[in-house]
Amino acid sequence: MTLSLANQTVLITGASSGIGAACARQLAALGARLILAARRLEPLQALANDLQQQHSSEVLTIGLDVRQPEAVSEAISGLPDNWQAIDILINNAGLSRGLDKQYEAPLDDWETMIDTNVKGLLYVTRAVVPGMVAQGRGHVVNVGSIAGRQTYPGGSVYCASKAAVRSLSEGLKLDLLGTPVRVTNIDPGLVETEFSLVRFGGDADRAKGVYQGLTPLTGDDVADVIVFAVTRPAHVNVSDVLLLPTDQSSVFHVHRAE
Repeated sequence: MTLSLANQTVLITGASSGIGAACARQLAALGARLILAARRLEPLQALANDLQQQHSSEVLTIGLDVRQPEAVSEAISGLPDNWQAIDILINNAGLSRGLDKQYEAPLDDWETMIDTNVKGLLYVTRAVVPGMVAQGRGHVVNVGSIAGRQTYPGGSVYCASKAAVRSLSEGLKLDLLGTPVRVTNIDPGLVETEFSLVRFGGDADRAKGVYQGLTPLTGDDVADVIVFAVTRPAHVNVSDVLLLPTDQSSVFHVHRAE
């Protein structure tokens, strides 16, 4: 029997756009209560307003930079009483910066990627999962990347950060053995979101070129799989998913129409 998401409390990081926002829309339609966290409050609040109008959803928004451990701890411990019991955590906040060679890349780019993709995920997990263990239910979904499985030129630090996500997902599941808390790692391939725009410092033309001549995944495609994972019966754990567009077979193999 699939699990109902009605009145389940879901925390989504990086919820202001892309995969995070797509998850919010799909989960709201299924009756979930949403805690939406992101650095950018304006688009976050606009999304919350839409969900409240369309689905009469209960939505709580939090301006949060996951790179700040104290801010993460305070945000989770300071949730209103009726939002304290988190049923599902979607660790979606993540980014990439540049395509420089490892020995030439700006250190700031490394710090931003590692602090967000690895340490940020850890800070949020550390703040939320003890409550899941205590309440005897919960599901953690970590959004990784195909880049965590295959390293490409100019992407080694980003790839390393996403390989870490995969290891952390595996390790968390090992640590949670004997509890009812589930862990899912999902590694998407090419997804058309703001990802490339962020990587290339707002260069829209360069970002658009990443998806030229192919049909990439959308945020909704990834959200579909996440919804599937979190609605499986309680004894089923979808541990690891590699999700690619049909036009992609690896990091290096992409079919582009001429």
